[in-house]
Amino acid sequence: MKLFTHLLKYGATTLVGLVGLGVAANSAQAFSVTPTDDGQGLVQKILGSGISVVPGSVTYSGASGTSGIFTGGLSTGIGIDSGIILTTGQAIDALGPNDLDNTTTQNGEPGDADLDGLIPGFSTLDALTLEFDFISTGGDLFFNYVFASEEYNEFVNSSFNDVFGFFLDGQNIALIPGTTTPVAINTVNKDVNSALFNDNDRSDVGVPTPFDIEYDGFTSIFTAQALGLTPGQHRIKLAIADAGDFNLDSAVFIQANSFSDTPTEAIPEPISVLGTLAAGAFGANFMRKRKQKQAALDTVKVKA
Repeated sequence: MKLFTHLLKYGATTLVGLVGLGVAANSAQAFSVTPTDDGQGLVQKILGSGISVVPGSVTYSGASGTSGIFTGGLSTGIGIDSGIILTTGQAIDALGPNDLDNTTTQNGEPGDADLDGLIPGFSTLDALTLEFDFISTGGDLFFNYVFASEEYNEFVNSSFNDVFGFFLDGQNIALIPGTTTPVAINTVNKDVNSALFNDNDRSDVGVPTPFDIEYDGFTSIFTAQALGLTPGQHRIKLAIADAGDFNLDSAVFIQANSFSDTPTEAIPEPISVLGTLAAGAFGANFMRKRKQKQAALDTVKVKA
């Protein structure tokens, strides 16, 4: 039974410095998301060196609009410039500014048994999965990603423990660095593994939020990896789902061309929008992005 509070939730810089920061901001590529349900296209976007995809092996399962290709991600502060986004809601909702504290699309999709296994005692809903077979030339696998969610921070340590997993031959490799703990709402947040978390919650940091993205929080850049794979082909399943109920969306961003047999460089730390934009420039950008986001929502989807 949904918690009542969860239903309610649904329902001193110098002028010279500011000018310089404004110039830098103007040169940054704007964040954009192009929704697509083409599994083959999504796989090709993240494919890097030393990895070949087995023809005909790609399978995709999810509601229309839940995934997409993004560019200009550095302008948001997530540290990944381009790649694919997989969500439990609608991919277009990732666009900033963070003007809502309860962004949700109820897609009515079932959950996923593999994800259920990562969070015993919870049931998943609105799952999205992307699977394919591949061969690693060098025998290793690496790829970079960031997890983000609207469940932050109000529903940390609750039954609404949205989760994702990268299942390599059935074993999850989306783990907190140096551990065997899956990345989820309850395992990376402002209280637990806080050094790996970036707070973008309006209730905590005020408006405008420091990162130009809709989600209320997101992780640092993590690298999923597997070393010394046996010769031949392997299967990877990229999956994400709501947990506990359909409300409040989560997403995982995967870096373009990083699905490789060698590590791919990524920007190590997010750069906040407030740290890179002058106050006046940010205000103008806030309104521009808000209009763009609303226009995209009007043309691409109707919220449930």
